[in-house]
Order: sequence, then C-alpha cells, then structure tokens
Amino acid sequence: MGNEDDRPEHEIDEAELPVAAVDMAPDEDEPDDDLAAGDQTAPGESHRGAFGDFGGESGGLIERSFRERIVLVGVTLDGETDADTEAGLDELALLVDTAGADPVARIDQRRQRPDPATFIGKGKVEEVKYISEELDCDTVVFDNELSPAQQFNLEKILKRTALDRTAVILDIFAQNASSPEGKAQVELAQLKYRLPRLRGMGKKLSQQGGGIGTRGPGETQLEVDRRRLVRRMHKLEEQLRKVKKNRSTQSKQRRRTANRSVALVGYTNAGKSTVLNRFTDAGVLVEDRLFATLDATTRQLQLPGGEKVFVTDTVGFVRKLPHQLVEAFRSTLDVVIDADLLVHIVDGSGPDPDGDMAAVRDVLIEIGAGDVPELVVFNKLDQSPDVAARAARREGSVAVSAQTGEGVDDLLAAIGDRLRSMTVVTELFVPFERGDVIAQVHREGQVLVETAEDAGMRFRARLEDDSASRLKDWIVGQEPASV
Repeated sequence: MGNEDDRPEHEIDEAELPVAAVDMAPDEDEPDDDLAAGDQTAPGESHRGAFGDFGGESGGLIERSFRERIVLVGVTLDGETDADTEAGLDELALLVDTAGADPVARIDQRRQRPDPATFIGKGKVEEVKYISEELDCDTVVFDNELSPAQQFNLEKILKRTALDRTAVILDIFAQNASSPEGKAQVELAQLKYRLPRLRGMGKKLSQQGGGIGTRGPGETQLEVDRRRLVRRMHKLEEQLRKVKKNRSTQSKQRRRTANRSVALVGYTNAGKSTVLNRFTDAGVLVEDRLFATLDATTRQLQLPGGEKVFVTDTVGFVRKLPHQLVEAFRSTLDVVIDADLLVHIVDGSGPDPDGDMAAVRDVLIEIGAGDVPELVVFNKLDQSPDVAARAARREGSVAVSAQTGEGVDDLLAAIGDRLRSMTVVTELFVPFERGDVIAQVHREGQVLVETAEDAGMRFRARLEDDSASRLKDWIVGQEPASV
C-alpha cells in the first residue's frame, strides 16, 4: 500500500525517463480549499505547459500566463467513421480555443482498439512527439478519454502535458462557474478526475511524530494527498446535497402556484440564454463561445393565452460530455427532470444540427429526462435559410431568431399549445344557479366547449390539478391528455 511499485496496469517502465511527482497536500492545518489549485511539481527538465507533471502554475488545466500551443489527436476506432473523428476534432479545437489556447496541428489515426499503454501505440507517440517538438507545442490534447496510466505514460514519452477532452471541458467549466453552487460542482468534478491520477513519491514519507509508538515509516505522501482529496470531495458532496434539498423545496413551492415549468435545453452555444432574455429580459450573460452560461436561471413568463410558466435556462451539452460533470451537475439538472416541457434549442445554422440533437438526447436519457415532452426549436433563422427548411421538415418544430425576435411569438404560442395539450380534458356540469362556479371554470380553466342545457351549463375544459380538485363536485367525466 503506497509503495513505489503501486502502478496502474500497462504503465511503461523506462528508467531513462523522469518519474513524475505530485505534491498536492499542504500541511494538515491548512484549509482544504487549497486542493483545487493542484500545486504540482516535476523533477528535472520539462516543457512549459498546462496542469500535469510538466508545468503549469495557474491551478487550472490549461496555462493562463500565455496562449499555449496545442496539438490535437483524434483516433477512429472500429464502429466509427473518419467523418466522426473530424467532427470531434473540429469541436475539440473550439473547446481548446475557449479554454484560452491555440490549436496549431491535428493528428489522426485509425486503429481497431486503443493501445492499453498509450492509446495510440508506440510508433504514433513518436510521431506526435516529433511534431510537438517541431512546432514547439506545449500540450497534446486527445479527443478520446485517456486512462490515468495512458496519460502518465504519454507524458513520460512526450516530455509535455497530455490531456484528454474531459480535462479541457473541466477547465472551461472552472473558468465560467460564478455561483457558489457552480464552483462547488466544478471543483467536485475536477477532484474526481484528478483522484485516480494522483502520483506520490513512494519514498517521501510523512512525519508522524517523535513519541513512543509513533516512530516508523509513517504514511506516504500519496496516501496523505489521496485522503485529503477524498475528504474535500465528501465536503463538496454534502454541500451539493443541501443545495439539492433546497431546490426540491423551491420546486414544491412552485408547484403550489399551479404554474407549469419549462426548461430550455440544447447544445452549448445554441442560443438558450438569448431565448430566455428575449422571453423575459432576464439579463443572462450572452457570448458567442462554448459554455458561457453554467448556472441555472429561472424566470416567470406569461404566455399569450394568459398562463404563467416558469422558464429555466440550463447548462449546455456537448458530445462526449464528461461523466464527472453529469454527476456533479445533477442537482442543477434536476430542473430538467422535473420540467413539464423541454424546449430543445438547436443551432439550425450549425455544421451538424442532427448530431447536436443526438448528443443532447443522449445526455437527457442519461440523467433520466428522456421521457419528458419536448418541443424542438431551430434557432438562428437570421443566419441561414436552411433553418426554416429544417423546421418545415420536422413536424411540430418552430424556427426562430432569438437575436432579432423573428418567430418568437410563434414559439410562445407553440409552448402554450403544447402545455395545454398535456392537460386532461375535463367535462363539467354546473347548474344555472351556481353562477360563481361557472365564473370559476372560465377563470381557472381553458374552456374548449360550452353548451347550455335545460338545467345548467355543460363544459369541456382543460384544468390544472389543483383547479380540478376545487371543482371536483361538478366533474362528470375526463379525457386523457395528449402529449
């Protein structure tokens, strides 16, 4: 336990290569919050670069003191196509740029299965190393997820930091998180990512004291580091459990108002925040970059039919969204699971709207929101004529330009129609002498059919659950909702 030979399977053992050292643990009496900074050192000569064994003093995964030069690597495995790999590298280039670095080269490879030790194989690693040295690159970023052993082996050979897509996304989230909840979620995800990648120096032992019974080898620094990280993770998880409990209480309070909830979901940079601002003047940050908004924002909106709903802007999704982020942001994403309707915003002018939609659907299924009713909205009508054509081909969808406001009235009407169609159609019979009840039916429900009979008025109306409960004495039949 904690000895020098405690290494992941497939780790390369090359005596001439420098062994990485991680020293993340401050003294026991220092606050745990310093763990997020990930203070790291590397012995011997190393290249400047990002978080990892070969440099980086910013505390993030991508160095901030200069614009790093990045080599991108993508691998086409069995069951995938070269087009999929190119699309992934295109998006990875945008992610790297958003993180504050410059992609200067890309390398692709086709292989049946990943190499257990380096993912891309010894020969390809040498090619990546040569190109990195020729272009004076600081970091190599892989579009595929690397195991801790693969990442460690690559860094030993390349003499520079090797990151995967997950690390870049975590870094962007760390930059953009602003609320205490968002910061806690991102830090938890980062610690879960870093924990299996911790490496201590086996012979560096913590001093245990000088009294009788306390002398001896003590703990390795790796064990100390790991214990501190686990303790910090438990603290963050407890904070987020309290946040989730508060959100649940707020959700119950909203339910008592009989207002429906609508969640805006979609690929990152599809225009969700712009749509919310167009609806409600919410003042949410809007920038033309990935993951500009991480914190959920809820506003009340009155629909054209008079109904009031709660509209929530949520974090954007991407392909291969890291599992750590999905887990960490689960308290935020609960608003999606509890929503009555998902408004799926799609960048209709983008290079692959269908792929974006599929990626969003995958995440919705993963978090348990796959069965929530969905209204698809193709945004950025002002940027491409293809947007309207896409909406015309997909029944029930709407084309809008959140920037100019074109089509937004149609979208609001469509939201109202979908919510009303999800309400049970109730048949009521009210005697003429109960004019107060007749007025209540008109006031609280959407009257579809109103017929005068000898003894009273017969209604077919859509009622919310609480209204139906108050009018239960006059209900004579119901029809199921049509979702």
